[in-house]
Order: sequence, then structure tokens, then C-alpha cells
Amino acid sequence: MSVLVVGSIAFDTVETPFGKVEGALGGSATFFSCAASLFTDIRLVGVIGRDFPEERLKIFSERGIDTAGLQIVDGDTFNWTGRYEGDMSQAETVEVNLNVFGTFDPILPDSYRDSEFVFLANGAPALQLKVLDQVQKPKLIVCDTMNLWIDTALDDLKALLRRVDGIILNDGEARMLTGQDNLVVAGRAIREMGPTFVVIKKGEHGGLAIVGDDIISLPAYPLPVVKDPTGAGDSFAGGFMGYLAEAGAIDAAAMKKAIAYGTVTASFTVEDFSLDRLHNVTREELDGRLAEFSELLTIR
Repeated sequence: MSVLVVGSIAFDTVETPFGKVEGALGGSATFFSCAASLFTDIRLVGVIGRDFPEERLKIFSERGIDTAGLQIVDGDTFNWTGRYEGDMSQAETVEVNLNVFGTFDPILPDSYRDSEFVFLANGAPALQLKVLDQVQKPKLIVCDTMNLWIDTALDDLKALLRRVDGIILNDGEARMLTGQDNLVVAGRAIREMGPTFVVIKKGEHGGLAIVGDDIISLPAYPLPVVKDPTGAGDSFAGGFMGYLAEAGAIDAAAMKKAIAYGTVTASFTVEDFSLDRLHNVTREELDGRLAEFSELLTIR
């Protein structure tokens, strides 16, 4: 089954202890799409400016991503400049220029409105709600959010949570949204706001999910070198949603495997800058790493 994703496409300038890249392809929808395309067909909705090079679009076509929902408008593409230091657990935003993304109006092509799996990448909750008004009978709706919307658009975010099946957010956002320090308590509190399940990302410490009465906790995949964490969370979401769409199941067992797939998918992203590693990953490599990860988790 195909997955619809709505989110940002950007140019990133990123500096880490391992080097610097300028104008690299980024954005939440970009990382999500490339990750999820390892599992199933992707329908991409986003916006870019006239400055977006034609050859960059080949990255999407090479992975079979449907770009019929991609708007090309006058102006410059969204760009973000960030820096990571130390353990690279947090990005320092140096500069943000929303450009055409600042006036983005997500309109779905008619061919996308029957999408059964929908991922609302990070964006203003009002725009995420607008997308939901355009899909017909979705089987699974999952959203992402960030601290900005918790702080400035809480009412819209709560309205969104009443209409989605799941949310993926990080540990700081979960604590901010609920006022709870304990992540199990925070996850359950978010479930009370509407979603059937909550996935909480904990960076290098893995992930935690509250699915009904079940608690699922998995560590991160151990890597000797992490070069660039940018896009790791979106890649996790892509692996997670991509597997669920491929499996056609959303029970606790499927969720656990989806989290594992999301974890190993993100582990490829952080091995290099931008999409340099993720774009070239094969499904065989992904499944091989999942097998290694599963072996690490086995207690005999």
C-alpha cells in the first residue's frame, strides 16, 4: 500500500565534528520519503522554489517516489543552517529561511485522496488538519510535531491529536506536551488526548511506544561513528510507516517490528551527511542490519 507524506523539502547547511556540507538536500518529507520508499510506494506533497535544480528531483524519481503533489512556485526553496557539537544530541539552529515553505498550502492531487496510510511530517497543526480534510478513508494517520507548535499552537495540536491514530515525537516534546518527566506516564497521557499509539524517540537511547496497554521499548542500533544526525527522526518515521504499509497490519506485533525497522533505517542516515548514505541503501542491506539488530536483542 502506498504512503502519503506531507512535509518540507529543504536545502541544509550542516556542520558537525566530522565536517560540513552546504546546500545539501534535506527536509522532513525528503528524509521520510527516501526511507519509506525502501518498503512501498510513496506519494509526496511539498513545495520547492524555482531555484531547485532539476537534477535534485532525480533523487526522488530514482527511488520511485511519486511527485505529482510537489508544488514548484516562484521564490526560493526552504533552507536551514545548523551545527552539532559534542555528542551531537542537539542541533543548534544557526539560520532558518522558510521562503516558499512559509506560504505552503498543501493541496492533494485527486489521485492522492484515496491514500490509506498518511504521514503528516512536522509542520503547523492547522496545515496538518487541512490535509486530513482532503483524504477520504485513511486506514492509518500518523503525525509528527515539535516544541514550537506545543508552545504556539497548542489548541490546534490538540484538535489534530483527536483525529490521528498515532504520533511520533521526541522525549523532550513528550515531556513538554504533558508536563510529565516519566516517559511511560507521558506517553499514556498523550494517548488520553486521542491517538491510539504514541512513539517517543530517545535519540541514541532508542525508542519507546505506548500501544494500547502494551509498552514497547527498543534501544538504538549501536554505531561506531555518527557523522550527521540530521534527518534521523524523519528516517525513523519513514521506516516505521513504510513497514506498516507493507505489512498491512497495525497491531502490537507489527508496531514492534516497525519500530525496529525505523531504528535501523535511521542508523544508515546518520552514517553520512544528508542523504549520502540513505539514498544508496538497498532493502537487502536494511534487512541484514535488522537481522543483526534482532540478534543483539535476543537473550538466550
